Amino acid sequence: MSIDATGTDPTGALDEALQRLHASGPERLGRLTNHAPMAVEALASHGQARAVHRWLDRYAPKLEEFPAGLAPVTGANWREALGEPRRAADWIAYFCRELAERPWRDVLATWWPRLLPGMYGGSTHPVIRVGHAVRTLLAGGVTGARLTELAHGLGYWAARHRPVADPVPLPGADGAAAALDAVPPVADQEGSFPDRLARVSRLPVWAAGVTDPDTARERLAELVRAATHRYATHGHGEETMLVHAATAPNAVRRVLPALPRVLWVPSLRAAWTASAAVTAMYAPAEPVVPSSPGAVTPEEVFERALAHGDEHVVKLTDTALEFPDDLSLAAALRAIELSEPLR
Repeated sequence: MSIDATGTDPTGALDEALQRLHASGPERLGRLTNHAPMAVEALASHGQARAVHRWLDRYAPKLEEFPAGLAPVTGANWREALGEPRRAADWIAYFCRELAERPWRDVLATWWPRLLPGMYGGSTHPVIRVGHAVRTLLAGGVTGARLTELAHGLGYWAARHRPVADPVPLPGADGAAAALDAVPPVADQEGSFPDRLARVSRLPVWAAGVTDPDTARERLAELVRAATHRYATHGHGEETMLVHAATAPNAVRRVLPALPRVLWVPSLRAAWTASAAVTAMYAPAEPVVPSSPGAVTPEEVFERALAHGDEHVVKLTDTALEFPDDLSLAAALRAIELSEPLR
């Protein structure tokens, strides 16, 4: 499934990799996310375009063919198809048509408020994929491969759309770090992401009084930094899933410049709920003292993440390097330490 478009392709390798990947489905083994589009975008964004195809060749055995469609999604029936994972191909086809006919920012502005309440489906991976797609469109220009990637991300999100009930509000804190510290772990930390998500019933209030879009953007950056820092001390609770406490709100932050400002405040609120919920679902009993990153540079940290190869390590490092202080670098190095390398 692809879209024709004109535009520049300054990386070359990224668009080629995306074209390869669009023959694959958004998931594998019935529930696991295809992370390759997100990872190759992160590599290209950090000046590692030459490594994109080598990395993808290592990851390719995990990919599955693009799924079959069931019935077209239309402007008249989309509500009944929302949140139906078997309709992923139908949703992707729908967004391919929409993006071929309308400016991508207009499509995004229409669908962002519809999809935002369900950003918790697919373990938050759909919104993360959309965040990577939008970053590339904003930074590198419009190409057919990049529009198609946005269609795949939005389609995956629509198929996995899952709202959560409003949690009981608990006393929070002024700062994002303190608010994350105040998140109570769920009593039963067993089972899948959806199982655990259903047990999240109480979350601290944070940034609820924000009404100004610029303040919402600032608070969102604060949340991403705090969640990244927290991985350095709490990532051992679950080395893979706790990555999303930082990467999901960062995906939302990346999309803000492409959205109408009126959508920035609700985006902050949804991002906080996602980050706090993941924190509640996988928090360890005790933190550890973070190791100093030493004299390592951000570029060297990313090279280590690339050599390690795990897709979540690459994505957390990508987020950490947007706030490259010592604790963010320590978080990326901690992910490398905790995670299994890509073989």
